[in-house]
Amino acid sequence: MATTGRPRAMSGTIPSMESSAHDALKDNTVIVVLGASGDLAKKKTYPALFGLYRMGFLPRDVHIVGYARTKMDDAEYHKRITSYIKIADNDAEGKEKLEEFKKFSFYISGGYEDGPSFENLNNFIVDNIESKYQSKERNRLFYLALPPSVFIPVAQHLKEQCYSKDGKNRIIVEKPFGKDLESCRQLLGSLKQHWTEDETFRIDHYLGKEMVKNILVLRFANVALSSGWDKNSISNVQITFKEPFGTEGRGGYFDEFGIIRDILQNHLLQVLSILTMERPVSFSAEDIRDEKVKVLRAIPPIERSDTLLGQYVAANGKPGYLDDDTVPHNSVCPTFAATTLWIHNPRWEGVPFILKAGKALNEAKVEVRIQFKDVTQGIFKDISRNELVIRIQPSEAVYLKLNTKTPGLNTRAIPTEMDLTYKRRFTEIKIPEAYEALILDALRGDHSNFVRDDELDVAWKIFTPILHWIDGKAGPAPKPVPYPYGSRGPKELDSFISKYGFKRTVAEYTWPIMNVSAL
Repeated sequence: MATTGRPRAMSGTIPSMESSAHDALKDNTVIVVLGASGDLAKKKTYPALFGLYRMGFLPRDVHIVGYARTKMDDAEYHKRITSYIKIADNDAEGKEKLEEFKKFSFYISGGYEDGPSFENLNNFIVDNIESKYQSKERNRLFYLALPPSVFIPVAQHLKEQCYSKDGKNRIIVEKPFGKDLESCRQLLGSLKQHWTEDETFRIDHYLGKEMVKNILVLRFANVALSSGWDKNSISNVQITFKEPFGTEGRGGYFDEFGIIRDILQNHLLQVLSILTMERPVSFSAEDIRDEKVKVLRAIPPIERSDTLLGQYVAANGKPGYLDDDTVPHNSVCPTFAATTLWIHNPRWEGVPFILKAGKALNEAKVEVRIQFKDVTQGIFKDISRNELVIRIQPSEAVYLKLNTKTPGLNTRAIPTEMDLTYKRRFTEIKIPEAYEALILDALRGDHSNFVRDDELDVAWKIFTPILHWIDGKAGPAPKPVPYPYGSRGPKELDSFISKYGFKRTVAEYTWPIMNVSAL
């Protein structure tokens, strides 16, 4: 680690996160991106790899090999993988780094289900890259930017034809990890036949987001917050995901999975587990993941009565879900879902956790809203509740909504907030993309922000009964209620949330700026 020439302050360090036990790949490393011609690789994987290279976080003399069915030459490959990398016109250093990045990025085409294609990939790596190494060590990181239908054959062939015998091997797998408990177990079982848990890194990119990673520090490094982090102080918690666009011609894929599999069962449940887990012994990977599994095991399967489903319809000049030509004309697939989870343990018994996600809504937003209980009555009348809001995206922020006296000669309590908005407080910091953080963790051998097999299993236990009901496997499938494109969601949402005790702040309150004269 680079030194600054002065003693490093110990204040605020987290020794268990800086442990040298992490098995970092430092030299003689090849990163293989499978599915290199696809959208995920182009939009997320390669921009993240370039970002890490530019910041100096990739292994020394690293090489990147793209692999996919598509036949293309190096020029086409380089054009494709850099199409989503943004570099300013006046950024000469960035342009130079991008040219360097292209020079160690290669491409080879081949199938996903036949051994000879993977033998060809292995020969390419050995002959063109590893044969030039000075030492015997040969490390390989395989990133599967692929549809789940080919996970198993690719994982098998990588182990049989492309596994390095003289170094470390790691495999990164993208969601979805199955469609229900049974399919997830089949997928996990098949992967385990070829790859150990220690070699496997299952990405849920929300675990790489700055504000999700910050929850652990907010909770366990602040007595002021942690002392009220339970059923005695908290009334209800909402974790919300909102997208302002619909399926836009990609409804065929979405219709197969739906909003619950797409967002709630993975992204939002991961956030919930970090919000609610007990204090781990340390911040090492297994200690964190042990506590996440414990709290998830205390959550029973979701009840139908704790669920609200919606599907967007045409409005504001935008087409409805069923107007998408790729969607079956009679589909009852929900594009909006609100589900309430309950945690049966001493800390959280009786507190509702409402997970909400929807497409074609009025804004883009992901946030956690923790609403505290009412103050004791007697002194105040109609006073707003305290709320802690963690804005995950966009514009990362943490703000605590509290009551204060109105400025001036009037004595009245009004809601305001203590506001930590990152772009105002940390003006010179560039927050890394989630994929940059996660690929770096995989290179370091740090599993903290990846999903363990038993964690996946218990997550599917919570959601599988409700998913089978929605899929029509447990009686008639429910019909989602309609909501207009560009709205806040179904009109039934307010009554759904209020039945769990949520109280809306006075209408005059706005964040981040409030006009006192309007009160």
